[in-house]
Amino acid sequence: MSFFDNFFGSASTEIPDFWHKIESEEDLEQALELSVEKPIVIFKHSTRCMISKSVLRNFEKEVKNSNDTSVDFYYLDLLNYRNISNEIAEHLNVTHQSPQIILIKDRKAVFNASHDRISLETITKYLN
Repeated sequence: MSFFDNFFGSASTEIPDFWHKIESEEDLEQALELSVEKPIVIFKHSTRCMISKSVLRNFEKEVKNSNDTSVDFYYLDLLNYRNISNEIAEHLNVTHQSPQIILIKDRKAVFNASHDRISLETITKYLN
């Protein structure tokens, strides 16, 4: 593994099991519908951006080290699914950013953050 792979992570696109991928409008609609029963977080990730990759990796470590099951996590590769990212911004009235997390309850965005404001700790403050 090269120095850059060690520092930034490899180019692998594998994602941890806790993520639910959003790859279609149907996936998005299903996630929004489930937010009525349980809060969800959508992580919008730019796969070509090293900052986004670093933030994603740190967030994934936080989630893996947590036992909190009060929220479900959804992952959107916004480069491959930009139309869905645009739909999220329009439907939830949230300005597009990358990387970005959006906490959704009852089909409404209750919190969003980008870059260094992305953390599991921050999300849990908005769950109650």
